[in-house]
Amino acid sequence: VTLPEGITLGQALSLLHSADGLEKTLSGSDDSQILALSRPQEHPEGLFFPDTYQFTRGDSDLDILRRARQAMQKVLSQEWSARDAELPYQDEYEALIMASIIERETGTPHERGEIAGVFVRRLNKGMLLQTDPTVIYVLGPEFDGNLRRSHLRDSANVYNSYRHAGLPPTPIALPGRDAIHAALHPEEGNALYFVAKGDGGHVFSATLADHQKAVRKYQLKRRADYRSSPGSR
Repeated sequence: VTLPEGITLGQALSLLHSADGLEKTLSGSDDSQILALSRPQEHPEGLFFPDTYQFTRGDSDLDILRRARQAMQKVLSQEWSARDAELPYQDEYEALIMASIIERETGTPHERGEIAGVFVRRLNKGMLLQTDPTVIYVLGPEFDGNLRRSHLRDSANVYNSYRHAGLPPTPIALPGRDAIHAALHPEEGNALYFVAKGDGGHVFSATLADHQKAVRKYQLKRRADYRSSPGSR
């Protein structure tokens, strides 16, 4: 069974529950068995490594998540020990939160480090992250693909990075190793903004004026086949 990078824990459970031959023992993301696996964290999102897991008939969804949790702990520990100096994270968990945002922002491998660089510079400057995926995370299945101004103005949404400074309280998806690596090795540069071009890539800008030009070019007149990432999620 494959748990793709960038999905939520809820989506991962749906995949596990649809896997033929895998016993279903978990009731949902708030199942006490998942919460026990997540310790010392109180929220289970993002703590399970996305990968392909082999199983034999009689194995359970909990067995897969237990292996995914162990895999994430191993990968995160390895990447954290080799991290760049002077990053704006207090611990591995904050790096994981950042990795999950990077994972949701781009599926283009070569952009991950650049995306990470933008977010790290914004954190260091005390700027809001202003990243759509954090807002969309709370909307969940109700999100229809149209992020409205009312969503961006919603201060009650603690994941709303347009209203709340710093990182969101938890990861917003299951990040893979490449996203974790990018969070811990952000590319140097001066870009503070980026906007999706509609072909899966982004335009990066150092000034607000240049960013607004890119927004007018790529967002206000979107191409018919517009997509924010190479693959749908």
